[in-house]
Amino acid sequence: MTHRCGFVAVVGAPNAGKSTIVNALVGQKVAIVSPKAQTTRTRLMGVAMDGETQIVLIDTPGIFAPTRRLDRAMVAAAWNSLDQAEAILVMIDAAAKLGERAERVLQGIEGRPEKKFLVLNKVDLTRKDKLLTTATQLNERVAFDETFFVSASTGDGVPELKSTLSALMPEGPWHFPEDEVSDAPERMLAAEITREQLYRQLHEELPYQSTVETEKFTTRKDGSAEIHQQILVARDNQRAIILGHKGERIKEIGSKARAELTELLGRNVHLFLHVKVKANWDEDRGVYRDMGLDWVD
Repeated sequence: MTHRCGFVAVVGAPNAGKSTIVNALVGQKVAIVSPKAQTTRTRLMGVAMDGETQIVLIDTPGIFAPTRRLDRAMVAAAWNSLDQAEAILVMIDAAAKLGERAERVLQGIEGRPEKKFLVLNKVDLTRKDKLLTTATQLNERVAFDETFFVSASTGDGVPELKSTLSALMPEGPWHFPEDEVSDAPERMLAAEITREQLYRQLHEELPYQSTVETEKFTTRKDGSAEIHQQILVARDNQRAIILGHKGERIKEIGSKARAELTELLGRNVHLFLHVKVKANWDEDRGVYRDMGLDWVD
């Protein structure tokens, strides 16, 4: 039986639905999602299987105008991922107005040689006439090879997109075992799941001012996982917000993260969270390394 395998980069502005479409194509959760923009910080690969074909999807941070070092590292990771891809999925939030963020993405991909597919997401929230107008405008702007109308959250249009990508993959050996759905180590996956809960349970800018490091990940004699994590924040008042009144907030964050990790890892999880104040944590090269991001000047 001939195997096929290739890479597909998923790019777009923040909150366009990139991680959600990757999860939908893979068939299970491999990337964290949240209604907040700029949730994805690092490049992560999700592995979608279609018969004898393996589609390696590169979920990238949203492309936006960077202001901080962390922002620059995230955007650099997004653009660097294109070099190894057979195709590029350009995710556009069809329910939102086209603006500078979408234009920034289009400028970055318009002259590239890879196959380029326009994916208009959130069609379930958009009028049909608006969808067609948006598709026409974008295809006039960039010569896309094909346009797809999908709802990544409901799955509408996802099978058709997956079938097209599968047919595009070149012959060659699989890059991952058949039962592997992501290239993320368990330590990184655990940190991402906890960070997702920070986004879901906290508001305003605090999630962007924090990060999660997995300090210890071991297997107990009974097969369960013991995970110790550090939530880094820049100031004492941020630590107080995460802890909550009498520690109730961090207990809830830990409870939700533990439940999801138990399901994802397929074994019991003992999760221990600690909040540490570390001024200028986003200027620490070690933090970038743990995130899988390159240090940028």
